[in-house]
This record gives sequence, structure tokens and C-alpha cells, in this order.
Amino acid sequence: MNPLIRKLERFTRLSDADKRLLHQAATARIVNYDTHQDIIAEGEEPTDVNLILAGWVCRYKQLAEGGRQIMSFLLPGDLCDLNIFLLRRMDHALGTLTPVVVAKISRDLLQKMLNADPRLTQALWWEVLVTAAIHREWLVNIGRRTALERVAHLLCEVYFRQQAVGRVKDGRCELPLTQAELADALGLSAVHVNRTLRELRVAGLIDWRDKALAIPDVEGLTRVARFDPDYLHLDYEGEKFDAAC
Repeated sequence: MNPLIRKLERFTRLSDADKRLLHQAATARIVNYDTHQDIIAEGEEPTDVNLILAGWVCRYKQLAEGGRQIMSFLLPGDLCDLNIFLLRRMDHALGTLTPVVVAKISRDLLQKMLNADPRLTQALWWEVLVTAAIHREWLVNIGRRTALERVAHLLCEVYFRQQAVGRVKDGRCELPLTQAELADALGLSAVHVNRTLRELRVAGLIDWRDKALAIPDVEGLTRVARFDPDYLHLDYEGEKFDAAC
């Protein structure tokens, strides 16, 4: 299933017409990117909304001295900035962390989606609100949590986000990141991340190997992270709502 449909249907039941429109958006113009390639660079003029179909993308800022701050991870089913057309030029970059498949959604097609049905519009704005909530949580992560809490919290987040769209299989989800990329996201050194991951592994809270993450003790890891998934708004169940066909 289209990963965007899977995610939006956690919030509301989409009609067949809504699904056809989302399918059109996900198939109209497909672009493939290699690892460590910019989808759009800082300073460029945005022309499309990017829908991630496969692979991992990060939103980042490159600092003058060469350092990088990753501000969010974008996973399959994520839309990169519905309101991007308000910008004359990008104030950040979108870069790939793995090989990535992206659907380019034009301004006209996006407007058609927003005008199609109130339920679909509401679901799309819900996606925007969840993205903003994740940004706020990342700010708290860097500003107030210990290194152990930061790492544990981020691992909980990516696990729960993928679980919500059916991307956790046999208790494992994708985690195709390097420790350096985790460090760029957490405001820590790679050495500190390595030491913290080892602590979590020895405690039996995580199993990260072959680019996949398992959390043998979900309750234990969430307790260490002080992780409350409410900010992800995963408690909606779209199947409870009706939609016209």
C-alpha cells in the first residue's frame, strides 16, 4: 500500500476517490536518488512537495565550519513540507541517507488534493501538525535530555513511527544510519553515541545490527528515554470513521 495512505488512514477513513488522488500523487513523477545526495539544497527555490516512498531522508543545516545538524528524519510515507511553496528559497536542505525513491508533487496537484475532500485536507494538515510536534520534541531532546535519554528517545521514536505504518516485522524495523549520523541528530560526538549504544545493548534494551533495530524490552527502553508517544498522535484509528466511496 502507498505508505502515505497507510499513515493518513490512522487519522481518518479515506474514500476511494481520496485514495485514487493520493495514488496519482505517488506515481505521477518518480525520482530516484543515491545515498548522500541532496534532494533540494539550502538556497534553492522549491518547486515540488517531496513524498518519500522508499529510503531515509534527513532535514539538515550545514554549518560554516563544516559541521552538520540533522533536524529530522523523514521516512517512507512522509511529506516534506506541504507549505513549501511559501518559501522563495530553502532555508535548509533535504539529503538522502540511503538510496531513496521520491514522488514529486506539483503545486497544481497539491492544490487539487487540498480541494478534493474535507477529510483528506484535514488528514494532510494533521500530517503537518505531527511534523511540527516531532520538531518540538527534538528541541527538547537536544536541550534538556541526557545523552542516554536522547539516544533511547530517538530509537523509540523511529521504532514507533515505523510500527504505525506497518514497517515493523518480527519485532524489527529499519535503522540504516551510521553512528555519525545519529551524532549529528543528537548533538553528541560519535564516540559518545557509541558508548551510549553499548550501554543500551548491554542492558538488553536494544539489538541493532544489519541496519535493523529490535527493542527486546520496549517498556524498559521507553522508561529510560522517558518517552511518551503522545506527540506522534498515533492513537487515532481511521477505521472508526466512515467515508463516502
